Amino acid sequence: MSAPPAPAAPHWVQVALSVFGILGGSTGLAAIATVLVQRGKFKADAADTLTEAALTLVQPLQTRITELEGEALHARSELGTLREQVNQLQFVVRVLTRTLDRWRAAIRAPDATLRKVRAVVAESERLPDGG
Repeated sequence: MSAPPAPAAPHWVQVALSVFGILGGSTGLAAIATVLVQRGKFKADAADTLTEAALTLVQPLQTRITELEGEALHARSELGTLREQVNQLQFVVRVLTRTLDRWRAAIRAPDATLRKVRAVVAESERLPDGG
């Protein structure tokens, strides 16, 4: 008796086995390995290019930031000096205002005489703060 013939495999199974056979060969594996290795290299090259571009953009910004920080320190120093000068000028204005008020009062006094006004002025010149 003869054995019944083996059933034929579906067409897609035969194609899949052929592809696996081709890929299983040394040439197919080498091609896959090359693609995988070059994929990593492409990523590294892209990362290097992006890093270089970023550094090219960042370097001038860092330089400008350093310049601006120096200018800010100078401006703060100058501001401190100007505030001190303003305080001194405000003090002088207060002293002169008091002096002017005394002189005005001496001039407008009902018993004002030239001699009394001159005495008030002379007294103002002797005071240490000018008033």
